[in-house]
Amino acid sequence: DMTKLAIQDHHKSDYIFAILTGYSDPPAGVELQDGKHWNTYFDGGWIGMPPPLAYDEMVEYEDGTPASRSQMAKDVVHFLTWCADRNHDERKRQGLLFLTSLGTITVMMGLYKRYRFMPLKNQLT
Repeated sequence: DMTKLAIQDHHKSDYIFAILTGYSDPPAGVELQDGKHWNTYFDGGWIGMPPPLAYDEMVEYEDGTPASRSQMAKDVVHFLTWCADRNHDERKRQGLLFLTSLGTITVMMGLYKRYRFMPLKNQLT
């Protein structure tokens, strides 16, 4: 499952991008095998999956972004990462809210301590 691979490690996302863009002709001296395709980044070089992004301009972006193979591969990797962890943005927002609340409470407790115990400190001096 590529979605699990996409979130394991940042380098795994780079690996998926490389697999999608690494199709080429086999090097000189290597004979083409039936049903196999040469991919520079796949272990061993031969892969049974045909190039999913066969040519540029397979999609049309609304904002006019050129639909190159590398751009489409980048979009596929981002989509797989999003599919694997849909709640990432919500968790990030909740974490920021928690840290902001914790900071506010810490400042309030510090001020409370200062004003609550200031009379006792003044009595001792």
